[in-house]
Amino acid sequence: MSIVDSSEVILSSAVRLTAPLAFAACGEYLAERAGTQNISVESMMLSGAFTSIAVASQTGSALVGLVAGAVIGLLVGMLHGHLAHRLEVNTFVVGLVLNTLALGLTSYLISIADFTNHQVDLLTIPGLSEIPVLGPVLFSQRWPMYLLLGLVPLTWWLVERSRWGLELRAVGDNPQACDATGIDVNRRRRQALLWCGLLSGLGGAYLAVGEVGSFNANMTGGRGFLVLAAVIFGCWRLKGTLVGCAVFGFADALRLALPALGLQLNSQVLIAAPYLLALVAMVAMTKSGREPRYLGRPFARGLT
Repeated sequence: MSIVDSSEVILSSAVRLTAPLAFAACGEYLAERAGTQNISVESMMLSGAFTSIAVASQTGSALVGLVAGAVIGLLVGMLHGHLAHRLEVNTFVVGLVLNTLALGLTSYLISIADFTNHQVDLLTIPGLSEIPVLGPVLFSQRWPMYLLLGLVPLTWWLVERSRWGLELRAVGDNPQACDATGIDVNRRRRQALLWCGLLSGLGGAYLAVGEVGSFNANMTGGRGFLVLAAVIFGCWRLKGTLVGCAVFGFADALRLALPALGLQLNSQVLIAAPYLLALVAMVAMTKSGREPRYLGRPFARGLT
């Protein structure tokens, strides 16, 4: 295989593996700007992946499965918000429980169920897809990937340009002051969790009915935690967060592509590479001082 063909294989794989992270990262970025450190992203993605295949198998439509995956992610976000903000359960405990529950439940259900594989169509843009190397990589992908072209700028606009986003950023930096001005802090945080759940569920559904066409136990394999690392890597900025997703996606692509190209490297090192990069990124960026001041801290009236 020539260098051009090898580069095309690696880049194409990197784009496909980056897309699910990018969907979820748009949601997690917005949630963390509101001060909510949502570690249940993994459960949202895994639930979305399972539900998309289950619904697609029952309805015969990958599109309906994709929508169902996004909806179940939204419901997980709603449950997280209810437990953490209304019942005042520690948000990290809620995240751990939801992640464990999603892993156990989906692994059990897939062991007793028999689903038909479904996959959305490939969208090839005439002309652009014929550009050497980058054409097939960027302009011949499963169609849901192109939803990112709208969701990324929409997320940026919501956070940076809308009044709702201004209030969202304010509750992440100074919730007591927001409360004094009449903003319902926990309601804004729950709304951010809903957006995060919707996009994380969509990311998981895209992985299942978009790229793979089936579901297997622990399909997301910790990608939700890579999303958390990507937000830290990007210093809580959307552009940097997406760069982090691309770095982790590329590292994951090397794990799959290098053996296929005949390069013999230690498989355990390749499997661990994205997570080692995530660990290095978190250590390097966590002291950047750009995180929302009240990130991960619960809000209660009268407390500082």
